[in-house]
Amino acid sequence: MTWKQTAELKKILSKESGSIVHDAGGRLRFALIYPNSYRVGMSNLGIHIIYGLLNSRPDISCERFFLPEPKTLAELERTDAQILSLETQTPLNKFSVIGFAISFEQDYFNVVKILRRGKIKIRASERTNFDPLVIAGGPCATFNPEPLSEIFDAFVIGEGEVILPQLFDVLTAMKNFSRREIVEKISDVPGIYVPSLFEHVYKPDGTIEKIVAPKKVSRQYVENLDDFPAHSVIITDETEFNMYLIETARGCGRHCRFCMAGYCFRRPRNRSLEVLKSEVDAAKKFGKKIGLMGAAVSDYPEINALCKYISDAGLPMSVASFRADSVTPELVQTLANSGLKTLTIAPEAGSEKMRRIINKSITEENIFSAVQLGLDAGIKNFKLYFMIGLPFETLEDVEEISGLVLRLKKFHAGGKITLSVNPFIPKPCTPFERASFADKKYLNAALKILRSNLKSQPGVEIISESLKSAKVQAILARGDRRLAGLVAESDSPQKFLQLLKTSGIDENFYLSRERSEEEIFAWDAIDRGFTKKYLSEELKKAEQQKFTPPCFDECKRCGVCNQKIFNF
Repeated sequence: MTWKQTAELKKILSKESGSIVHDAGGRLRFALIYPNSYRVGMSNLGIHIIYGLLNSRPDISCERFFLPEPKTLAELERTDAQILSLETQTPLNKFSVIGFAISFEQDYFNVVKILRRGKIKIRASERTNFDPLVIAGGPCATFNPEPLSEIFDAFVIGEGEVILPQLFDVLTAMKNFSRREIVEKISDVPGIYVPSLFEHVYKPDGTIEKIVAPKKVSRQYVENLDDFPAHSVIITDETEFNMYLIETARGCGRHCRFCMAGYCFRRPRNRSLEVLKSEVDAAKKFGKKIGLMGAAVSDYPEINALCKYISDAGLPMSVASFRADSVTPELVQTLANSGLKTLTIAPEAGSEKMRRIINKSITEENIFSAVQLGLDAGIKNFKLYFMIGLPFETLEDVEEISGLVLRLKKFHAGGKITLSVNPFIPKPCTPFERASFADKKYLNAALKILRSNLKSQPGVEIISESLKSAKVQAILARGDRRLAGLVAESDSPQKFLQLLKTSGIDENFYLSRERSEEEIFAWDAIDRGFTKKYLSEELKKAEQQKFTPPCFDECKRCGVCNQKIFNF
């Protein structure tokens, strides 16, 4: 199998431009892993950023690994063959440091698969001085690393551009030290969380009595994004979107109460237009569509000027996301001119009441205006994102979703409207971190209402994630160390649910129980720049249907910051 895998990897590498193959002699060998397929992983801008950052150092050789395609993985398992790196087809266990970028809870099981195929001991406690150091970063690591705490030696909390240089300064200087000495030393690096140095003490009811911590670990931020341009480093057609990615901004001041992505980067920061123009200039030679990345690209203050510059360069473009209340005619027209056939809008809820609860500031008027902009630009198809099972939601609120769609369908008789309707998953470090995950009976009833109300409408389609998948994500999102051993033994959601059932741990402890304002959560040892009091106050405002206005001035002068809620 090794020769076949080698041939496959070399074929992938031959289609790339920008990949780097170092002579590893004298360099610390780092395995950068995205725990999903190559096509998905190479569509993740974070992988490009880390790859370029580390390979620019003279003392690091960074190579990539991805989850093999199912057929290849099955053959590797059948023959007990090892997974190999893309750049030099080197086995995973030959690297000194292994780093995972984890964006989604579903990928926890792929982490286990990859480590097994790499002949790496799954549990950090079982590794010796001769085994690689295994670390993780990304949104899941930053928000709640505890369900993975038995697997990883350390976690990167925050933005890698400011953490990784200091981390690798330590690692390259400590090549000949013991594993324990290295782990203790890297814990001094700002933004590095070493779970083995923290003790979680539980009460008889399963909640946490206290966390014995040597210190508080603080999430780290890039102060000036212009210092770290973020764009595609490796060019290949073999990605989900086949685009040249450019990050316009980072963070979000919208205060959407459900959004882990918004709270992950939190502090709004924009790149200068001049820097973005230079990145567009660098992309010209590849002739690819420009993919603008950001929490809400339409919130970028100079979006129209940027659109014009991209158009004048003769390049098509796309955006990762935009807000219905900030989208401009120029942006929509540029997207249409670039070949966009479907405009995506995320109302998240069908009624003004529910949008106040979740702090989604767009109105129905904004939604209709965005649709009109699409129609004016020649776009006839629309995709709408909604959640069901939100805090304080009733089935009457679900009826409002179908009502909104029916009004949109009457407004726009032609074309297609696709509804993506998924269960709300409470995320840690958001105002809804104490909310319940809706039970199966309610979620099925909600979906039944939507399908019944809209089934006779031509050109309306409803797609939804499986409830079982959503349940697993909900358990892991707010999981604690009691789940870490189960995750370490699970290479699939099904196996995880089986082990959970036989463990004696009640899944409803993580899904639907009441959580008090005073409860200590598994993720509380990490300071993410805002207080629990702020989150609790936002939850109360949600119950009262009160709106928190957005802040667009980089959190320097708004009333929220003046109240000392944030530690930026």
